[in-house]
Formats: sequence, structure tokens, C-alpha cells
Amino acid sequence: MLLSFPNWIIHLSSALEWGLGAALLFRYGRLCNRRDIRIFALSMLPHWSGSFFVLGYHVSGDSVPLLLDLSELINLFGSISLLLATLNLLKSTKKAPSVGFAAALGAIIISGKPQSYLGEDIFDTILQLSSVVYISFLVLLFLVYRRDRTIFSGLTVAGFWFVLVFISVTIFCMYLATVVRGFPTLSHDDLFHGMAESLLTISNLMIAIGAHRKIREYESNRATKSQG
Repeated sequence: MLLSFPNWIIHLSSALEWGLGAALLFRYGRLCNRRDIRIFALSMLPHWSGSFFVLGYHVSGDSVPLLLDLSELINLFGSISLLLATLNLLKSTKKAPSVGFAAALGAIIISGKPQSYLGEDIFDTILQLSSVVYISFLVLLFLVYRRDRTIFSGLTVAGFWFVLVFISVTIFCMYLATVVRGFPTLSHDDLFHGMAESLLTISNLMIAIGAHRKIREYESNRATKSQG
């Protein structure tokens, strides 16, 4: 296996934290009796399952690229699930649904036409389309947060957005590892690989802590009302 023990800890932590964030959001949805929040939490599960394919790829010593390709395919479905679940949340704000669809279209235009990203490899195409869908999801998530602060903690929203920082830094680290330092892949450069993956750990931890804060906030408000 290419990864060092500390790097394995980072990878496992990021996967577990995303799952924890989904579980906490689901619990929050049950507490406040919000089915749409529970659906959003469940929509996080495809991305979570995709992370285990990435772990399996690293367990194989990066020798089974099909596992990485499958994770990209699952992440595309995960991004679509998040987008649809956020559109469902947007409807609960009692604003015109067309605004949400317009925002999604605007996000796609901003992030670039999907056709311009099409490459020779189908899985490269899937990865790029997943990125476009995820950016669209982020725009809608911000709209939901602005309209109804009871649904998400600001830290949770920031955590989802921080994934973009992780992606950007990973691309830069990949360049440094393969072009500057001469490694075959980023996985072979344990230092830069660990640095990049640690940012995903931070983003997932932000999501989980934000969800935990909303649970405590709701329980505190309920306790206050019961005492009053």
C-alpha cells in the first residue's frame, strides 16, 4: 500500500466524518419533524459510499483503477442527489420554485458548459459533470441558508463550500507531486497527498460540527419553551 499510517488516518477520518454529518442531519430532521431535511441527509449517502471505493483503491496500492472510476460514477449520482434534495428544501422556503431552477441554471453557466469539458475518457467526463452539478448544488444551498436559517448551520454550509478548496489544492498538489517532484501519481507523494486530503477532513468536520450545533440549538430552544 502506498499510504503511510498517518495518511490512512486522514483518509478514514474524512470518510467517517461525512457519514457522521449525514447521521446528525438525519437526527436533526427527526427532532424538528422535517422530512425534507431527512431526505437531504440521505442524499449524502452516495458520496459516503463512494469514499469507500477510494479507500479500496488505495488498499490495492492504486492497482485497480476501476475502483476509482466507480467512485467517480457514484459521486456523480451523489451530487445529483444533493442538488435534488436542496431543490426540495428550497420549496419549503415558500418562494417561487422557478427561482431555484434559475439559480441552478446560472450556476451551470458560471461553472462552464458541460460540453466544453468532455474528454476522450468517459470517466473524465463523469468527473467534470459531477463538478458542475456540485457547484450548482452549492449555489442552491446558499439560497436555502439565506432564506431559512433554521435548516442548516452556517458552519455546515461553509463545510460543503470548503470542498472546493480541497479540490483546488488537490489539483495543485497533484501538479507539484507529478511535475515538480517527479512522482508517478499524487498517491506516491505521501506529503502532498496527506496535505490535500487533510482539507477534506476539515470540510467534513465542519459539516458534522455544524449539524451537531443545530441539534443542540433546537434542544435548547425546546427546553426553554417547556420551562416557560
